[in-house]
Amino acid sequence: MTLGTQRMWVGGLALLLASAGSQAGAQNQTQAQAQQSVPNAPQPQTLPTLNSITPVAPALPSAPSQAGASTSETDAAVPTTTDAQTPEQVQDQGPPPVTERSQANTLSVNVQLHSIPFTVKDSKGRLVPGLTYRDVRVYENGVLQHTSIFLTDPAPLSVALVIDQSVTHDTMEKINDSMGALQGAFSPYDEVSVFTYNNGVKEQTTFTAAQSARLGAVLEQSKAVGRDPLMGLTGPLAHDQVINNMPIDGVADNGHQPGTLSFTVPKEYHTLNDAILAAAKELARTDYHRQRIIYVISDGKEYGSKATQKEVMRFLQTNHIEVWATQVGESAIKGMGFVDRVHIPLTMRDDVLPKYTTATGGQFDSEFRPKGIEESFSHITAEVRGQYTVGYYTHESPYNESYRKTEVRVLRPGLTIIAPDGYYPNAADNARMRPKTAATTPAPTPTPAPQ
Repeated sequence: MTLGTQRMWVGGLALLLASAGSQAGAQNQTQAQAQQSVPNAPQPQTLPTLNSITPVAPALPSAPSQAGASTSETDAAVPTTTDAQTPEQVQDQGPPPVTERSQANTLSVNVQLHSIPFTVKDSKGRLVPGLTYRDVRVYENGVLQHTSIFLTDPAPLSVALVIDQSVTHDTMEKINDSMGALQGAFSPYDEVSVFTYNNGVKEQTTFTAAQSARLGAVLEQSKAVGRDPLMGLTGPLAHDQVINNMPIDGVADNGHQPGTLSFTVPKEYHTLNDAILAAAKELARTDYHRQRIIYVISDGKEYGSKATQKEVMRFLQTNHIEVWATQVGESAIKGMGFVDRVHIPLTMRDDVLPKYTTATGGQFDSEFRPKGIEESFSHITAEVRGQYTVGYYTHESPYNESYRKTEVRVLRPGLTIIAPDGYYPNAADNARMRPKTAATTPAPTPTPAPQ
């Protein structure tokens, strides 16, 4: 009995110990899980090693994306650098070697975007609105070009005003009387600089707002007296008292022999070429988004300039500058400019303005009366704002500095197109296009032919 009781007691104690051990193991497992779920404390951050930073290599040219493929997938497929190579090593390797025949036959061409402003008039001299890019064809060196951009909205103007002060007194008086109407021909978005010339060129003001009080004051200061018609200062009439072509009363003859008659006309200086070149240099520094215009008020006579007409013309055609003009004085009278066609050497040219306007795509008005001069100001600015602009990518080499002849045609009968004859490439301005406004009409891009 006693033995049986002891066995039962020992068995119960073992069972109790086993139960306690299982409960302790479960509790330890629960605590371990709880400890594992507690996040670790944040570790203190250390500064990176600065001498390990390397400069970023220039981006490699990415391949054109396939039709229907996203840009990110295409860029991801193009490897840039490997783990074993640094950006400096990749840059020093140069272009990849040619491994396929198709790559060896690839021709890389640098294209340049060139823009041409042009005016379209009907048979009565009125502006023709409503043209589209389908109506226009542009040629460079006789080769048809693809129209990439076609603009119709006017752009803000940068106008360099050139005023001739070497005209006669009566002509200068007419210019002075009409000067007050000049400022009203421009818009508040335009900017104007003023140059005057006689025996030399003077810049009255740099570019200032067209509607500012400063421009009005400068135009008032630009008024001049003009010159009087010059007469000969030698001959019998140059003496105080002359009878029968002989000086009397002891008046000195100034070296002239009795019985002789001489007549010398002093030289006149009309530095028109220098004035246009000075205005063009000022315009070349303006924003290329603006339309560059030189507006000349002159009789067109040229004599005594340091710059030649050929040099000035090249500078204008290189920097995309148009020359517009109001002819005054004798040149404004119909039929008076015919002498310049048979120009006599060592004499002044009667009228050089038509050559500048024709070569650069501008126009001129011939006005003799003050009222006509005033009306020409608004008429010319209206025609400038009525121009179209066509742009194309030329495939000529940018290193070819030779003259490029251009021609604009409109596929409608009975119209007159006024555009520049050509241009010289400008390396500093070869890839820029003058966007007139945001509401432009770009020509559709042609779909590439399947290869």
